[in-house]
Amino acid sequence: MPFVAPQQAKSAQLKAAAKLESAAGARRKEHALAYLFLAPSLLIFGIFLFYPLLKSVYLSLHLTDPRGRVAEFVGLSNYKNLLGSTAFWNSLKVTALFTLLTVPAGIALGLIAASLTYSSLRFMRLFRFVFSLPLAISVSTASVIWMMLFHPTLGMFNYFLAAAGLSPVQWLTDPTYALLSVAAMTVWMHSGFNFIVLLSGLQGISQDIYDSAKIDGSGPFRTFVRIIVPLLSPTVFFLVIVSVIGAFQSFGQIHILTKGGPAGSTEVFVYSIYKEAFMNYQFGTGSAMALVLFAIILILTVIQFTVLEKKVHYQ
Repeated sequence: MPFVAPQQAKSAQLKAAAKLESAAGARRKEHALAYLFLAPSLLIFGIFLFYPLLKSVYLSLHLTDPRGRVAEFVGLSNYKNLLGSTAFWNSLKVTALFTLLTVPAGIALGLIAASLTYSSLRFMRLFRFVFSLPLAISVSTASVIWMMLFHPTLGMFNYFLAAAGLSPVQWLTDPTYALLSVAAMTVWMHSGFNFIVLLSGLQGISQDIYDSAKIDGSGPFRTFVRIIVPLLSPTVFFLVIVSVIGAFQSFGQIHILTKGGPAGSTEVFVYSIYKEAFMNYQFGTGSAMALVLFAIILILTVIQFTVLEKKVHYQ
């Protein structure tokens, strides 16, 4: 009998070890199956995201010839020259101003349109369709449309100014108005997306909240400012993040409407990268600028998540 208990204990240990080994094998099979399903996506990300990123890091440390071939290793000289360039700081200032002009105005316009069309009155679906139309228009198409509106002699804006007895404005060739004009076009172009997202956020708020506020004697304006807007803060926070990233990546409308002019007044950061890489054929400097832009967007996003998310009210 004294020898039975140790044998039973050893048998139990063997069974426990076998179960652990079986569980570990099952987990390995699950992980292998998961990576098998993820393999196509990882391959696509590797080809179109990770490889270009690593290639940009490599090129940013070198000088290149017009064909993009590496000519000389220069280390961090591209970054030092970039930070000492007045063109770099001008494009950064223009991009920051462009972001300030487009992001708050775009979100405010979308919020107003969503609030006006939230009710279930007749023909509201038609207005929702109209307000969401800019989402279906490409950047190039929208830019061509607004280029005709901004035309100094044939454009509708100057036609209305002339009808009011005012002097015409050189919308795209005057440094005072060029960035404002491009910003106005960008706000309109993004209004469809902002409208749909904010309308979805409004529709996600329970009707009981409106009824409770009405019973407590809260007027429509007070209810909207003190109750609805805080409940919309997660949606607004999402739009702020996406809009800031989109503003820093704006290129198409700048390229079509102003080509960075006049006198660099609309030369945003991405257009500077385009000029440096594909007009001046300085792919090393262009890659360094692209990585700096990546770092700026990353820092801004982290700051927004650190600071702004504290003011977000989740239900």
